[in-house]
Amino acid sequence: MDTSSKKNSHLFHKTPARPVRRQSLKVGCPSPEEARPCCGELKVFLGALSFVYFAKALAEGYLKSTITQIERRFDIPSSLVGIIDGSFEIGNLLVITFVSYFGSRLHRPKIIGAGCLVMGVGTMLIAMPQFFMEKYEKYEKYSPSSNLTPNVSPCHLELSSLSPSSVMGKSQNKINDGCVQTVAIIGPIFGFLLGSLCAKLYVDIGFVNLDHITITPKDPQWVGAWWLGYLIAGLLSLLAAVPFWCLPKTLPRSQGREDPGSSSEKSKFIIDDPISYQMAPGEEMKMVEMARNFLPSLKTLLRNPVYILYLCASTVQFNSLFGMVTYKPKYIEQQYGQSSSKANFFIGLINIPAVALGIFSGGIVMKKFRLGVFEATKLYLGSSVFGYLLFLSLFALGCENPGVAGLTVSYQGTKPVSYHERALFSDCNSRCKCSESKWEPMCGDNGITYVSACLAGCQSSSQSGKNIIFSNCTCVGLAAPTSGNWSGMMGRCQKDNGCPQMFLYFLVISVITSYTLSLGGIPGYILLLRCIQPQLKSFALGIYTLAVRVLAGIPAPVYFGVLIDTSCLKWGFKKCGSRGSCRLYDSHAFRHIYLGLTTLLGTVSIFLSMAVLFVLKRKYVSKHSSFITTRDKAVVSSTFRKETSVARVHVPQPKYWPGKETRL
Repeated sequence: MDTSSKKNSHLFHKTPARPVRRQSLKVGCPSPEEARPCCGELKVFLGALSFVYFAKALAEGYLKSTITQIERRFDIPSSLVGIIDGSFEIGNLLVITFVSYFGSRLHRPKIIGAGCLVMGVGTMLIAMPQFFMEKYEKYEKYSPSSNLTPNVSPCHLELSSLSPSSVMGKSQNKINDGCVQTVAIIGPIFGFLLGSLCAKLYVDIGFVNLDHITITPKDPQWVGAWWLGYLIAGLLSLLAAVPFWCLPKTLPRSQGREDPGSSSEKSKFIIDDPISYQMAPGEEMKMVEMARNFLPSLKTLLRNPVYILYLCASTVQFNSLFGMVTYKPKYIEQQYGQSSSKANFFIGLINIPAVALGIFSGGIVMKKFRLGVFEATKLYLGSSVFGYLLFLSLFALGCENPGVAGLTVSYQGTKPVSYHERALFSDCNSRCKCSESKWEPMCGDNGITYVSACLAGCQSSSQSGKNIIFSNCTCVGLAAPTSGNWSGMMGRCQKDNGCPQMFLYFLVISVITSYTLSLGGIPGYILLLRCIQPQLKSFALGIYTLAVRVLAGIPAPVYFGVLIDTSCLKWGFKKCGSRGSCRLYDSHAFRHIYLGLTTLLGTVSIFLSMAVLFVLKRKYVSKHSSFITTRDKAVVSSTFRKETSVARVHVPQPKYWPGKETRL
């Protein structure tokens, strides 16, 4: 058997258990024939893992981009949409802790492959309701297929179809690690861009004649092909699973390929056990023995004050970030009057790249200035403080409420309407006996939006291309009696003229804020790695991920959605009479709830981060200083002995010592 075959055989057959001490001085390099099998399999694993990260991140980003589409398609409130978004994380709860603890001892490639299969099937199942529901219909009685004639009166239609009792019902090796993380950041970018593309396609594309669709993507009632992206994301996850079923349980470590210049850098973050053990197949640790060490390991983590405080700070901060990201497309749509497609496009093309650049910049700062754990904590805290200070400026970058007759302005259009004065009925539409539960907005020529053409008192309608024109609208004439043009067009009126400029300022501040907050990502991660014992790293990261998902990823979208629902001015109602999705929000209340809750959570996380810095300075930095002093004395004494002793063979001194990482 040649050398290459022998090397491959070690992937499946391990030598008897015995400690193998690493050599302090490596002489020579392996031949290209010896290194090739390892490099080939390692590259396959790295490429496959990167593709998995991409597929998973794309699916998560796409889910955030379809929040408003799902809300309108299924006619549900934001609170229920928040539960749907949070449920994306629930599957992790069942396995994440045990996988992080037992995963390193099992066949990891096959575990990853099985996870990809489950993720792919689950993602595709999200799209299934689209194929079992009736077609999406808005403004159906005004569609070209209804043979609308110029003599049809919206007021008369409402009279003939409604009884007097039909009123409103009851009310988210160094180069290799750069590779995988970079792909994980690129995934959400493509997820939001895919969401932008699908939002331009009508929800029932392929099932209806698009010539009969009278609304456009700019209309707030528009629903895009939300289901299409889930099929694409699910297919990518299924494809990502294939390579892992072909990989061995373990990959051989390439000897002599480590960069000598990276040893000092590596010693700052990773401490390797000087003795590596190779277990025979029959002597592997049993599951019962591994489970027996579970509680002691957990107890050790819970007694680490830096780890616990950082865990709390991160959990609160991720509550802020998850809630903000989940409802950011909705905020852009409602606050600045942008379409779903444009909102997703701006987030995917501007915001997420700013986050990626911030994470990359944080890593560069850590490496260039060789920051220690204390300095890394300062950078993590500073980025949070300046980021949330910048975030406060967004309170001033809002738009006024759209003028909606009976909800935000009076039917005369002269003054805002208070909460107790809101009424959709007026003298100009009282004879029509319209339903106030319907939401079929019409933009009058006076710049005021009416809940429906019937409530605008329109007497006739006609069609011009795909546009529906309403004429002889008595309520339009009430607000503009001298114009003589009492007509309107289907759809809501655009925001005021200053809103586009406000939206531009919002994008600039949002990008800077995203960059600033993400600067602390790598320093915070390094703090997490350095404050725990090396043998508990995998377990600690699993607990950290579990806490973030359980205490932030699941609840944050729910309570953000519940509070956002309180700012609703006009609720829609389903055919069965139950309350549906919100049709119109109070822009001022929405802005204060969305930005205020994000800032409040961010402030709490800042105080917890200050506690981390305080404990670190009090309990660890002083010990680290005394430890370094003792070591320096030992080095001086050793140097003196070398100079006075007889010349001998030079042996390189180790660049790190056991316990350096945990003693800080």
